[in-house]
Amino acid sequence: MNAISIVTGGAGFIGSHLTELLLSEGHQVRVIDNLVGGHKSNLDHLLNNQALKCFWEDINQLEPDSDIFKGADFCFHLAGIGDIVPSIEQPIDYMKTNVQGTVNVLEAARMAELRKFVYAASSSCYGLADTPTDENHRIDPQYPYALSKYLGEQAVFHWGKVYGLPCNSICIFNAYGTRVRTTGAYGAVFGVFLKQQLAGEPFTIVGDGHQRRDFIYASDVARAFLAAAEVPTCGERYNIGAGNPQSINYLVGLLGKNDIVYIPKRPGEPEVTYANISKAEKELDWQPLVCFEDGVNRMVNDIDRWKNAPLWDRNSIAKATETWFKYLGPNLDK
Repeated sequence: MNAISIVTGGAGFIGSHLTELLLSEGHQVRVIDNLVGGHKSNLDHLLNNQALKCFWEDINQLEPDSDIFKGADFCFHLAGIGDIVPSIEQPIDYMKTNVQGTVNVLEAARMAELRKFVYAASSSCYGLADTPTDENHRIDPQYPYALSKYLGEQAVFHWGKVYGLPCNSICIFNAYGTRVRTTGAYGAVFGVFLKQQLAGEPFTIVGDGHQRRDFIYASDVARAFLAAAEVPTCGERYNIGAGNPQSINYLVGLLGKNDIVYIPKRPGEPEVTYANISKAEKELDWQPLVCFEDGVNRMVNDIDRWKNAPLWDRNSIAKATETWFKYLGPNLDK
């Protein structure tokens, strides 16, 4: 019998790539998504697959005895809310969804006696980290989003310890790829740059552009989730990046010849994110397959998706990040 997998946040960016992968591997997939961050259109190419069922529900209302979980084998928990600035402004919402919402999913998974629970963690939990960053690095969240994702992960491991729920965590570094979100709060670098390229407007580069990010393509992240479900090991966190950080200046060089506007560096952001992926390579038999240049090219080929995205400039970014500087700025001297 084919495995039955639940993907919370399955209509979202990484969730839709994971749903696609699971279906290709013969899984029956049940997607749970409230469509706040996700979009039905991300699954349009899969809706004719009889092995896919979608439930447009909110994990905050999920009951422990939910029928969605009955008979399931795996749960991949990607549902949650992201972005730095909104988390500073609305911390209660982030704790409610990313922590208590995770507990709701855990309880449903526990009642259904699933074979494995895999959690989507965030590398932001490491804060201003030493690099390359391994899984034993100190935890130092710089803002409520990072804290909420870390607390959600701790709940997952606690359910594994106390209730025996088999679980693993995928700690995602800088994911990018097709179907990445095009609207919403200012933040994601690709969402900003691709609209600026499409409009022929200057790229807004934070700082001097020499900062580097460990960009990892979404389909490679999806493969890591599946590997973490299939491996016998439980109770482990796996850092997932490309292990090959790229500078923001190099990224804009790949995107086009637009003018460049440099904007102030933001507090709480690291100069480099760099995942030590040796544990995932060894224990999950996983390696990134999509090189950065190929991944960027795939996104450029899909650039029409950004035609209705917000166009950011120096002034609108400054306005959107006022809260960021207000609360995180004073921490620079601590």
